[in-house]
Amino acid sequence: MNPVLLHPTDVLFFRDGRPMSGSLAGHGAAWPLPNVISHAFHAALHRAELTGVHAHRRGRSGCYSSDKEHRDRKFGSLVTAGPFPVCIRGEAHTWFFTRPADVGASNSILATLCPALLEGTSSLPAPLQYAVGNDAAPTKETVPAWWSEGAWNTYLGTPQRDDLAKRPFFKSDTDFADTESTYGIGIDSETGTVEESKFYSASYLRLREGWRLGTFATAPDKGKDKDFLDAGGGNDLISTLLNGQGGQILVGGQQRVCSAMLDSSIQSRLPLPLGKSDGFLNASTNKHLVKWVLLTPAIWPQIEADPQKHITAHHGGWLPNWIHPGNGEVLLKSGDSSRTPGEGREAWRNRVRSLPPIAAKLVAVLTGKPLTVTGWVLPNGTDRPEGGAKSTHLAVPAGAVYYFECDSAEAATALATALNWHGTTAGTAIKNRRSTLMGEKGFGLGVCGTWNFHACSGGL
Repeated sequence: MNPVLLHPTDVLFFRDGRPMSGSLAGHGAAWPLPNVISHAFHAALHRAELTGVHAHRRGRSGCYSSDKEHRDRKFGSLVTAGPFPVCIRGEAHTWFFTRPADVGASNSILATLCPALLEGTSSLPAPLQYAVGNDAAPTKETVPAWWSEGAWNTYLGTPQRDDLAKRPFFKSDTDFADTESTYGIGIDSETGTVEESKFYSASYLRLREGWRLGTFATAPDKGKDKDFLDAGGGNDLISTLLNGQGGQILVGGQQRVCSAMLDSSIQSRLPLPLGKSDGFLNASTNKHLVKWVLLTPAIWPQIEADPQKHITAHHGGWLPNWIHPGNGEVLLKSGDSSRTPGEGREAWRNRVRSLPPIAAKLVAVLTGKPLTVTGWVLPNGTDRPEGGAKSTHLAVPAGAVYYFECDSAEAATALATALNWHGTTAGTAIKNRRSTLMGEKGFGLGVCGTWNFHACSGGL
């Protein structure tokens, strides 16, 4: 993954699905969602007019055009992650991530919200067993929304990337960005004239000096014609696009320009928090306790049952599709579920189905309000002949915490391997994206830690 720093030359506009008229500002100053950055890189690759790249048929979700000879879709291999706020002041660049939801004290890395053992019945939705309570005293103090990589690694109890990156920092939105508002009049796209009685207000995001939008992107291409690639770029189209010198990328609404440069300060380990891979045994309860914290939002849609494809119904929403909705058991497989070279798709699926599931169960969840993820698609002759608005999804926000109980140390390690963004690597590659939708766009990155029960839970 190429670490890329985006530097806006002006204010940025990231509108969600809410209306913009009168006093409604469209919420355009929100921090951009991962799909916005993915679309920006995809458009930049098209504008670069690269030739000889691999092309595929139009379509999505298994609905593809019947004309196998007519392939005009490009850059399907693009994979991105981010954006994250990055401070470039000082000797090293400091990357920031959304604060874990279970920390309620200002400038502290101690988890104050913990699952509590319940007696009798409760109103918790299935399959949850424990409610989450706060150990700390009530306060009106505002808690910073962003943590540095060093603060995250200290919170998780994992090794720091280096001496410069280990310093813990806590930032609020206003520390690196400002909101600017303006007013405008609507323009008819067909006539180019002012629309009658069309008046709106809009809010824009302006980054402060010394801050950047940090992203990761790669687009390995398997086209046969490699003449367009530079000698040192290999087959990665992002390296070719930036060519070591940087470039310009249009990001968000109103096509705002950002200069893009590779972050040369990143050598091997990516500047993302490193999750725990072992040491989950809780001495007080003799249980193996794993918690998974989202670094980026995740989307888990409702799924209809399909017995022929071995698919059971699932309500999605806040509950991951890889968790059984009735008993909370983890449905992810224990063992190597990656597809080997030369292995047929059906053979691979049958082999994965035969693997045993990870012996773990979801017992508690701590999450915030959902994020609205939507967009607009241009007309095409396959699945969207008229174009229009994309399906609206509700994403679980970054910082959400999922608590698991595992049957053994081996099961806890297997679960951490399956959920940590880096898998079994030492933080050198993004291996796991546990969002059912838009994982390739950066949704569903998370890290694992351990947890304790609430202090009032039976004296634990």
